Amino acid sequence: MPQDLALYDELSAWANLELFGGLYGLSGKQLADRANDSLALVGLADRRGDRVRGFSGGMKRRLNIAGALLHDPELLLLDEPTVGVDPQSRNAIFENLAELKRRGKTLLYTTHYMEEAERLCDRIVIIDHGKVIANDTVRGLYRRLPATGAVLLELEAAPVSDGVLASLAALPGISAAIRDPGGIRVEAADLGASLALALEQLAKFGLRVTSIRSGRVSLEDVFIALTGMLCATGPWQRYSHELRRYPRAGTQ
Repeated sequence: MPQDLALYDELSAWANLELFGGLYGLSGKQLADRANDSLALVGLADRRGDRVRGFSGGMKRRLNIAGALLHDPELLLLDEPTVGVDPQSRNAIFENLAELKRRGKTLLYTTHYMEEAERLCDRIVIIDHGKVIANDTVRGLYRRLPATGAVLLELEAAPVSDGVLASLAALPGISAAIRDPGGIRVEAADLGASLALALEQLAKFGLRVTSIRSGRVSLEDVFIALTGMLCATGPWQRYSHELRRYPRAGTQ
């Protein structure tokens, strides 16, 4: 399934599949059965007789998936299949791909959207300037960062001094304390164990925490750290430095 749409707009959905099926050497009842199954999978069975020119971008993407499935391949190559589609169609494509995985198909999925890779892939290869710089599971990629969790502590009084940040960063289990608008971002491998220490330390400085927002490092953060796409200031400079020193930090 190519990145650019590979369909004939003046033909119906069914006629497009007949054409693609013929290129795969299919004909007769076998082609009709495969086309019906593929259209049902992508949710376009009721639009089989409609011309493709009237389809939305998401529907065309789904029809492209149907065309790629006609010959029942064991390996499906998908090049950025969600480019330019609306959220509803995007979710429909994800559901189609998840069903193909359940059927035992192997999917090779190219994307620039890290949340898609995390949602769909069992294993992720990151390529930078033509070189493979990581080949791992999602969990393995997260272990390459010194911190896997983050919490934003909003303070009644801001900004905070460098001394406060340094004292937090020196606490056991905390890998970074970063000044953030309205408070401090604390990063740690185990937030549950480190958060209480951070709150106690802030109380010693007379700083009152007004709210706590927790989260985790994203796969996009991992990608930025591994590829060296750094801001002038910020946590990714530190991550890049750690990865240069310990390129396999946290992994066996």
